[in-house]
Amino acid sequence: MIELQDYVADLHIHIGRTRLGAAVKITAAPSLTLKSIIHYAKEIKGVDMIGVIDCHVQEVINEIEDDLTSGEAFELTDGGVQYSGVTLLLGSEIELYDENCRGPIHILAFLPTIKAMREFSEWIAQRMKNSSLSSQRIYERAKVLQRKVRDLNGLFIPAHVFTPFKSLYGKGVEESLTEVFDPLLIDAIELGLSSDTSMADQISELHRYPYLTNSDAHSLEKIAREYQVLRLKNPSFEEFQKALQNTEERRIKANFGLNPLLGKYFTTICAKCSVATKDQTCLGCGSTVFIKGVSDRLQELASSYYDTNQMERPPYHHQIPLEFIPKLGKKTLEKLRDHFGTDMNIIHNVTKEQLKQIVSSNVSSAIIAARQGTLSIKAGGGGLYGKIE
Repeated sequence: MIELQDYVADLHIHIGRTRLGAAVKITAAPSLTLKSIIHYAKEIKGVDMIGVIDCHVQEVINEIEDDLTSGEAFELTDGGVQYSGVTLLLGSEIELYDENCRGPIHILAFLPTIKAMREFSEWIAQRMKNSSLSSQRIYERAKVLQRKVRDLNGLFIPAHVFTPFKSLYGKGVEESLTEVFDPLLIDAIELGLSSDTSMADQISELHRYPYLTNSDAHSLEKIAREYQVLRLKNPSFEEFQKALQNTEERRIKANFGLNPLLGKYFTTICAKCSVATKDQTCLGCGSTVFIKGVSDRLQELASSYYDTNQMERPPYHHQIPLEFIPKLGKKTLEKLRDHFGTDMNIIHNVTKEQLKQIVSSNVSSAIIAARQGTLSIKAGGGGLYGKIE
């Protein structure tokens, strides 16, 4: 009998700078290098599998190959690159905007090997203006890109599908993903920070796909603000693929994500004065230009919560990252990490009595309340995160 274990996976992490200092994700922190991501994920956050989604960049590929040569890392037979205590899945985030899209769409592509990623990198470089940067537009039809990923035995996943900008349902399509994509060549759906399983399942065409919850980290501290627990034989590309297919007892055991109210785009906001509104004209300033919230966009798309073909979903746990906890500053967080290790342990396991030995009663109570889902939240929108009240 195969022994399966649980692994924490955050599969959408950006690189800010290469080891030589070149920018990759312009809006990401310079401290987000491949080495710092690996260290922070393992030692600080307690993550077992990371998806770095800028691995198409030649300088990043070269760095990984140098690590393989030096013995710092090795390629797994089942796909992925093993560093000490962390498995790296080789990913790429790409912007699509072909003749069938209403607006730009971000997608994630994961490839099993360095060889496959290098071939993919060379292929997209012929179709991009600057393939050394993250999330760049590809001048190719969506279905051609899907087929290329499949030909390389990769995984194709629309990213943060409900955010108002650069997403499948936020900008890309009027009603259905079939307007742009071949539905048979989609392996999973990434929900994004302002939605959860119950919200996404209002759209019946998504019922066939597994859901992923990832951080889309633009800084080290944002790693694992959302993640999933995977039930696998070992942390590898092939095992992850089996979990998406829910085969051989591999599965997504649970999703952990922000309460959607904390997301930056949950509520519809006036683009001029940032007042939340459901009216056609802003009551605050009279403007008619809005940043539509995910909650309102989903009401437009909603078809049904459940149908007879819907897969059995893992539980979705609303989680509040430690940095959202009131009065939990950097120095207090450092004390907690010094005493209890990783954020995973602090968020899920440390008792209130243990916490009170290190931090104030107010902070310890807030951490436990966050774990239990009893904190009061003011909804976010228009690019501003929600807040704990």
